[in-house]
Amino acid sequence: MNNSHSRWLRYLKRLFKLSVLISLIFDIRRYIPMSTKNKILDAAESLFADKGFNGTSLREITSQAEVNLAAVNYHFGSKKELIKAVMSRYMNELSPRLESALVDVCNNDELTLVDVFSAFIEPLLSLNDFKDNGTSNFLQLLGRGYTDSQGFLRWFLTTQYPGVIDNFVLAVQKAYPELGAEEMFWRLHFTMGTVVFTMSSSDALIDIAKSDFERDLQISDVIRNVIPYVAAGVGAPMPVL
Repeated sequence: MNNSHSRWLRYLKRLFKLSVLISLIFDIRRYIPMSTKNKILDAAESLFADKGFNGTSLREITSQAEVNLAAVNYHFGSKKELIKAVMSRYMNELSPRLESALVDVCNNDELTLVDVFSAFIEPLLSLNDFKDNGTSNFLQLLGRGYTDSQGFLRWFLTTQYPGVIDNFVLAVQKAYPELGAEEMFWRLHFTMGTVVFTMSSSDALIDIAKSDFERDLQISDVIRNVIPYVAAGVGAPMPVL
């Protein structure tokens, strides 16, 4: 066997050993226990989405996470801080993408409200890559923040992630410059109500589409269906007083 073949064999052996080592690393990672903090966050997220913030007790969270109350106090300090942490996991992923999408859409010379609301689609759907059913879970949690009268959470989101709100308002103003601040407040409030109701019942809507219209829809289809509706609402003619 010549030197060239020997070198290739040694190279292939090293490559094989490296590939085995990489496979072992990934196999081991699958069996590494989830941290206590993440167990609490996952349990809280599931219960908050299902039962609401007000309807979920810390005892239920610790029971599902299989941790004691001291662990919640140690990692979060209070239920309010736990709620913020659950939302922050999503917002830290969503906010940069959504800000970028809104900045990009503002560069359109002939911007429409459909364009503005459509800027939310891809950033929201990217949450499915972050967590299983991430888009639906996040929108349900966001809706809970409004239906459960969690004023501190709305304050937290608007102050901690101001770029999203600021760029969204700028985009709406560019698309509909005649819309004043007070009228924008009411229309965006009604829009949020529509979105919250739609997303909280998205599973039922998908079932109805299947049974009544023989349509196989995903959460992305629900989002795309609601956009023309809310865009038309925000863009309705100004009332004559």
